[in-house]
Amino acid sequence: MLSVRDSRPAVLAAPALELSIVVPLFNEEGNVRALVDAVRAAVPAHVAGYELVLVSDGSTDGTWRVISEMAELHPEVVGLELSRNFGHQGALWAGLHAARGRAIVSMDGDLQHPPEMLAELLEAHARGYQVVNTQRADSQDTSGFKRLTSRWFYDVFSKLSGVRMEAGSSDFRLLDRSALEALLGMNDGDLFIRGLVTWLGFKTIVLPYTARERHSGVPKFTLKKMVRFATGALLSFSALPLRLGIWIGFLTSFLAFLEICYILLRYSQGETIAGWASLRTILSFMFGVLFVLIGIVGTYLGKIYEILKGRPRFVVGRAVRGKSHGSDHCVATVE
Repeated sequence: MLSVRDSRPAVLAAPALELSIVVPLFNEEGNVRALVDAVRAAVPAHVAGYELVLVSDGSTDGTWRVISEMAELHPEVVGLELSRNFGHQGALWAGLHAARGRAIVSMDGDLQHPPEMLAELLEAHARGYQVVNTQRADSQDTSGFKRLTSRWFYDVFSKLSGVRMEAGSSDFRLLDRSALEALLGMNDGDLFIRGLVTWLGFKTIVLPYTARERHSGVPKFTLKKMVRFATGALLSFSALPLRLGIWIGFLTSFLAFLEICYILLRYSQGETIAGWASLRTILSFMFGVLFVLIGIVGTYLGKIYEILKGRPRFVVGRAVRGKSHGSDHCVATVE
């Protein structure tokens, strides 16, 4: 058993390859074999050397077993099993840390991201683009609710953060080694990798693709996870909610000042101001706004607290590499 606190698991140290393909997986037992076969068929023949990094994000089904079997059969397969579920972004981050390629492609494991685009991504990279993003055209089985919320989120995110992102953005992209190293140097509390990549500002091109139907299984990205993901992304890239609290405070103070002036004017005219019910309503509203603002401040403080603790974003429990590279198991803790 080996404990490691380094930028990469020790078992994966090896010379750089031309291409790394990183795939986070959570309970995708039924997709792993098809994914490996599709990637092996799609990698262009001119690629000198490549690896397929499969990251099991604390899966509770047979995902890790199938990954291990694929590593036995195919020398280019690298498997990482995280000690528990760290979420899609944490698993992707782990795979990016382990990647050794000069070009690194990330994609999902349900085959909605077409492996056949690898040649197109590499061709754009050969033309000098350090980041090759993709933009999704939804498949027919994509619900109207998901399309609407996705469009709404990216519009709001772009306006609040100042980082322009188009609807249909995803983690299906190619990164040059220089862009990856810059990305891994980021220390945001909440991982929103597609936002970080856009913020870095390397020479970028966007390629369209049509999302396919899932090969098997059901989507793991529930509404609760979507809300948590969106909230974390907005808080990581924008302090506007805090500044909004200041303006709300100014507005309510101004309204209160007008109310005081009105009361004094009526009192000077010898009139009694009635309206205890309305006064209670206003006070209740004001306290509600106050508690919301305190909650926003507390959320930002919580994010700062998480960063200051310095806990790793993922922990690798086991790692396996294809036979030609040798295989091993280790316990690694990686920032």
